[in-house]
Amino acid sequence: MFKETEEKEVFEDSTQYGGRIRSFAHERGNWATYVYLPYLAEDESLELADQLISGAGSHGVSLTRMEEFHISLSQTVILRHHWIEPFILSLKEGLASGRRFLCVADRLKVYTNQERTRTFLGLEVRAGHAQMLEMVRAIDRTMQEFNLSTFHQNPSFHISLAWCVGDCSESLRGCFQELQTIVDDFEDSASLLRFSGHEIRCKSGNKFFSFPLL
Repeated sequence: MFKETEEKEVFEDSTQYGGRIRSFAHERGNWATYVYLPYLAEDESLELADQLISGAGSHGVSLTRMEEFHISLSQTVILRHHWIEPFILSLKEGLASGRRFLCVADRLKVYTNQERTRTFLGLEVRAGHAQMLEMVRAIDRTMQEFNLSTFHQNPSFHISLAWCVGDCSESLRGCFQELQTIVDDFEDSASLLRFSGHEIRCKSGNKFFSFPLL
């Protein structure tokens, strides 16, 4: 039902995070874990992100393109190593009846993290919202089982394209219409921003787990 892959575990110092501030300190044996819907970035996706970064830069906001794109379906939580297997088995059971669905993400939106230490420029999901809420309800049941934080009450599902350090939300909103026009006018944007939700993934530390949808 699910596949696991693993990366070599790397312990990095704070200078390697581009100025980002961790929400919690790293501790050996604690595994940062989150659940998400993957979005495979094509060359056109990267080009759109770069055009938005250029547009924001002309208004004095310096953004960095995300290294990978996805839609978060949970908050980042901490698991002890011995919790990972039962946690994944619980997710497997909860997501077993999940079905594939169409996503459309074409509405630009500005986000900040809870600590307001990072700002994100993202594309909000318009079609597929109801199906993602179903997935979140199943994921939240697993979170509650392990006494972990559930997802936001009224989530805005989105693909983050670029980020910067600090709270630059007001500056980005000042050029928001210009940036939305870049999205609307981008060649093949209609097909680019439509994609299938065909699997849910969970990353826990250096391990990746895949839950294919029916």
